[in-house]
Amino acid sequence: MNITNLFKIALRAIAANKMRSFLTALGIIIGIASVITMLAIGQGTKSSIQSNIAEMGSNMIMINPGADRRGGVQQDASSMETLKLTDYKALKDECKYIKAISPIVSSNGQFIYGNQNTPSSITGANQDYLEIRQLEVADGEMFTLADIKSSAKVCLLGRTVADNLFPDGSDPIGKIVRFGTIPFRIIGVMKKKGYNTMGMDQDDYVLAPYTSVMKRILAQDYLSQIIASAVTEGVTEQATAEMTSILRRTHKLKDATDTTEGDSDDFNIRSQEELSSMMNSTTNMLTILLGCVAGISLIVGGIGIMNIMYVSVTERTREIGLRMSVGARGIDILNQFLIEAILLSVTGGIIGVLLGVSAAYGIKIAAHWPIEIQPWTIVMSFAVCTFTGVFFGWYPAKKAAQLDPIEAIRYE
Repeated sequence: MNITNLFKIALRAIAANKMRSFLTALGIIIGIASVITMLAIGQGTKSSIQSNIAEMGSNMIMINPGADRRGGVQQDASSMETLKLTDYKALKDECKYIKAISPIVSSNGQFIYGNQNTPSSITGANQDYLEIRQLEVADGEMFTLADIKSSAKVCLLGRTVADNLFPDGSDPIGKIVRFGTIPFRIIGVMKKKGYNTMGMDQDDYVLAPYTSVMKRILAQDYLSQIIASAVTEGVTEQATAEMTSILRRTHKLKDATDTTEGDSDDFNIRSQEELSSMMNSTTNMLTILLGCVAGISLIVGGIGIMNIMYVSVTERTREIGLRMSVGARGIDILNQFLIEAILLSVTGGIIGVLLGVSAAYGIKIAAHWPIEIQPWTIVMSFAVCTFTGVFFGWYPAKKAAQLDPIEAIRYE
């Protein structure tokens, strides 16, 4: 019996019991569809998080005030005053692994123009802020170094703020808006970035010189944050180590010796690469968990194939005996039932792939979840289908091949 005849016999056996064959393959269909859908959601979530982190800026490094303990009480890091302009200047002058750096101060409040008003935040920064955060000025111009030195009351509006204050579409350049009671002249409007995949509006902000925000709004001499951009992603760790060394020196923190403990850092440095690595680790674990849960369906489907094939062997015992009596070898009977099991699993796999891809895109459209279907998931699905057919079809096929021809013919 050649392979072509074996395929024809297997196809006739499947066609003769259409409903049973469909129910047999149903476990594989559900399993494959579940695996593809779950992995698509997991990979989509991972890509979405990576995209959000990338949108934060180019090779960005963030320095925040560190929490402190006073009288045994842990203080809120946001209330700390450990970052000064002297720190920013030292980092700018001495750190050789960064290409851009900006001090950050911010405040929330109400912006008012005429009879229009909108709540938003004002961020104080310098010119490097645009490069670090990958922002562009759409209309007008960025404030200058002279504006920073003179604490000029100038600002640039994010597109959302501009639309809220100027709903008639008039040109905001040159107009005066008030932040509380403080007037600011609009010198530019930022290029629209839209909402990120987490639903946050990236255009709801106002940009001004950091000196203006520090002196005219907050009346403070310390910074909320310092952000920088590493020369390349590959030197982020070196930049972080260099910044740590410089800040420990400017803050007069003692290093550990053989006899004494060193002072703890009163600042925190986080890099974009570190955030990305941490989130990738979390999303990878989530994707593996989703894949394992969905994979249980494949095991159940495989057991279903084994049970149905076992029943098929029992029902066709006399047919097997007749074939063996006219010259069919045990290997031919083994291949016949094994091919039948593989055909069921592969057919179920094809249907499962189509169903899984459709379900993934259906979820994307209905729930607006990010998805990403990668080719390796489909290749893996077919590999699993074939393995399932061979693994769970082998035992019933082996049992059929070992039947005694005379006893099989007499079987009732």
